Amino acid sequence: MGEPAVSVIIPTYNRRDELRQTLEALAAQEFPAAEFEVIVADDGSSDDSAEVAASFDGPLRLKYVWQEDLGYRGAAARNFGARQAAAPIFAFLDCGTLAGPGFVGGHLAAHSAPGRRAVLGYCYGYDGLREKKRVPNSFGTVSLSEVVRRNADDPLFQDTRHSEFARVGFDLMKFAVPWIYFTTMNCSMRAADFWAVGGFDEMFKSWGMEDTELGYRLCRNGVALTLSLDAWTIELPVDRAVMLHLGSLMRNVCMFHDKFREPFVELLADGLCHLELATTDADAAMLADWTEQARELDVAAEIESALRELPTGARVVVFGCGGSIPASLPPAALLDFDAALLAKATADGRHVGYHAIGLRTELAAKSADAVIVTSRLRGLWPRYRERITAEAQRVGRRVLGASAERMGEI
Repeated sequence: MGEPAVSVIIPTYNRRDELRQTLEALAAQEFPAAEFEVIVADDGSSDDSAEVAASFDGPLRLKYVWQEDLGYRGAAARNFGARQAAAPIFAFLDCGTLAGPGFVGGHLAAHSAPGRRAVLGYCYGYDGLREKKRVPNSFGTVSLSEVVRRNADDPLFQDTRHSEFARVGFDLMKFAVPWIYFTTMNCSMRAADFWAVGGFDEMFKSWGMEDTELGYRLCRNGVALTLSLDAWTIELPVDRAVMLHLGSLMRNVCMFHDKFREPFVELLADGLCHLELATTDADAAMLADWTEQARELDVAAEIESALRELPTGARVVVFGCGGSIPASLPPAALLDFDAALLAKATADGRHVGYHAIGLRTELAAKSADAVIVTSRLRGLWPRYRERITAEAQRVGRRVLGASAERMGEI
């Protein structure tokens, strides 16, 4: 048997019934079963998932691998499955996500276009934060294709990302931060691109963010994101422990931000922790636009004026430093959302730089005598005034230049 065209990797844990349905859908693919492989990566199940998987060895070109149950290790299970994969394209599918008949062919076709890409497949019924299951019309009594035909226009059956996809004409690269939509319940990428970024980060040991963080690293590595409507799936209706998921999600987004201290990840962490995830891309677009507008905005005079209010030797942090720093500024912590200007401001080695907005910083509480907030944050002030001010107050004993009145005057 020749090399498979696609390796479909399915992590699972004690979900034998969902696993059976997932494998049944893969056995009904239009793409020839002999030309793709399925790898079930078991994260330590104690039910008869192994027997369920074995029953499909024949109808599918199937491998089953098991790792010891050491707690939630979804990222590690996916990597474990990927290490067994022989195809040049990896497709990840969650257990309990049912592949439409064009799933494998749709992913493969998307990768036939020029360029490096990761592909998101559309997922009907997907809403990770829906608490109560909602069973679509005729689900379980007709084919998956017929379920989609009957329910495709129902907003509660559509992929929860549908309105955002539609906003950019289903072209993911028109998003300011496309990686925030990257989920591994239905996605694919070339094996070479997956391993080039190191696969999933196994530091994630609870639900959420390991997929978004992988999407971020893929985009940083020059991989474009593409949506496939042909490679659609349906998520099985299930009840969810939403509050448990939210707690895990918030912990994990903080881990993500600790790993990548940069403004767009800062926006994601802030948005999620304020339950405003839906606005993250719009906020990122606003930040990108303001970064361009503020490129020539020099705030050296503002910083120098604020310094006159401080005693000699004061410990200073500047939110929005820009590229020009007055010589009178003692060694300070400098923040700016523009990486190029921050590098210029810290080039002489006197100051410590942080590529950040000032919403969520790694600076210790009351670690500065004063935080100077400059007019470089003016474009973000209508949206983030309270949060930036609160962070400045947490970090510094005094905050200079951060009043709404003064910001409005600048």
